[in-house]
Amino acid sequence: MKKVIVLGAGLVGKAMAIDLAKSFDVTATDINGDALNSVAAHGIKTKKADLSDLQQLAELIKPFDLVVGAVPGFMGFQTAKTVIEAGKNMVDISFFPEDPFLLDELAKKNNVTIVTDCGVAPGMGNIILGYHNKRMKINNYECLVGGLPVVREWPYEYKAVFSPIDVIEEYVRPARYVQNNAVVVKEALSDPELIHFDGVGTLESWNSDGLRSLIKTMPNIPNMIEKTLRYPGCIEYLRVLRESGFFSYDEVEVKGIKIRPIDLTAKLLFPKWKLKPGEEEFTVMRIRIAGTENGKEKTYQYNLLDRTEKSTGTLSMARTTGYTCTAAVHLVAQGSFNRKGICPPECLGEEEEHFQFVVKYLKDRNVHYSVTE
Repeated sequence: MKKVIVLGAGLVGKAMAIDLAKSFDVTATDINGDALNSVAAHGIKTKKADLSDLQQLAELIKPFDLVVGAVPGFMGFQTAKTVIEAGKNMVDISFFPEDPFLLDELAKKNNVTIVTDCGVAPGMGNIILGYHNKRMKINNYECLVGGLPVVREWPYEYKAVFSPIDVIEEYVRPARYVQNNAVVVKEALSDPELIHFDGVGTLESWNSDGLRSLIKTMPNIPNMIEKTLRYPGCIEYLRVLRESGFFSYDEVEVKGIKIRPIDLTAKLLFPKWKLKPGEEEFTVMRIRIAGTENGKEKTYQYNLLDRTEKSTGTLSMARTTGYTCTAAVHLVAQGSFNRKGICPPECLGEEEEHFQFVVKYLKDRNVHYSVTE
């Protein structure tokens, strides 16, 4: 039985470890003892470790056949680099801000497969686009996606499944999209639109930097955009916080002590953004792909509305993100997907059998993407 290590035992890391333990010998590792206890309660092996200590990390992963990355984004790049240097295959959801292709040469030299950004979006959106890009000439790609609490609670009407710093990163990182073959850069939270979703109601979309690798790997598509969804009204207070400097990484001095405002903000917001026990959330996504297929104009629309799994309490964002990643783990572990180097998820979608495997894998776990033409 193949040995898999999951780096990070947060809400998504835990869901992935539980899912993978059905097929692999799994160990979950984290610095947080409470998170590890939560995973261990499911009979999964755990190991406490400081994953920011790269020497410790390199030692830790030696006995394993495959590594799954679920660390916060700011740790992701160095973590992936350490895994590559150790000669291990990896599937990662850390969404680090650095360009993953900076590691491509190193990964090829070490003969390893590194699937990056393999969550829901980026992740499943890329897999779907990769599939259709091989089968039609695409003119437009639009992905709208968000994870939200069912109960809208003042003041934030938002809860975070990921590390707060990773969420705040979406509000500060400039958003890139492609329009008429040109890359357009706008500030995050720009161009808000109100959009109705069946089963949810009206949400607000705004520019976020979710295209990531697609800008490089899909130069043939003239128009591509990804927007994040929140409850209406959220943009205004986020802009106020951002413009006031609360999301800044630049140190300020307070009573002789230097601190980064972002660290204080994350510390203050984390308890407010944490889902309370029994609180439910949902993930909503709409993907539109338009172009020409077999000489005819064609538009495909994929819809996802996924909710917290009531029987287990597994959060929707953990399921939709985590199970896309664990599906990819199976493809890499079986040797079915064996391309070397940095492989963003759109590469996974190109082959019919890989695409169908991921769709079925998600469906078997009650994550359903409905598609209309």
